[in-house]
Amino acid sequence: MIDKKFIGRVIADFSATAPASQLRFFAKATGETRAEYLDEAAARDAGHPGLPVPPTFLFSLEMLAPANGWRDEAGIRLDRILHGEQSFTYHRMAYAGDTLHFRTQITDIYEKKGGALEFIVRDTRVTNQNGEHVADLRSVTVHRAG
Repeated sequence: MIDKKFIGRVIADFSATAPASQLRFFAKATGETRAEYLDEAAARDAGHPGLPVPPTFLFSLEMLAPANGWRDEAGIRLDRILHGEQSFTYHRMAYAGDTLHFRTQITDIYEKKGGALEFIVRDTRVTNQNGEHVADLRSVTVHRAG
């Protein structure tokens, strides 16, 4: 059983930058066809200062969080987890070259099926190099107890 004492714990606090080449690759891989996500001149023509960060790309950057052992401490086994849910709330655009700060906190832990499944809810606030609120990410991990 995952101890609810982990609710409120900050498990990641780091910064990352997305290069334009990575953004173009992600946009192509996800089927994005709008020119402003693929070409810097088209992005500027559309009123952007550079290539915009494509929707859902922030999840890729969030995965760069340095390991800090919280999963081991909580008794979470990687062979028993599933990615249960992911949601994004955007507040402003982010662009290639922005330094994005990610602060992730465990905001809930609950169980279902008589404790056979445990759910860990993580909320991440993303800000840019100017301290402006870019997005909120929510991720739910399902852990099979046993």
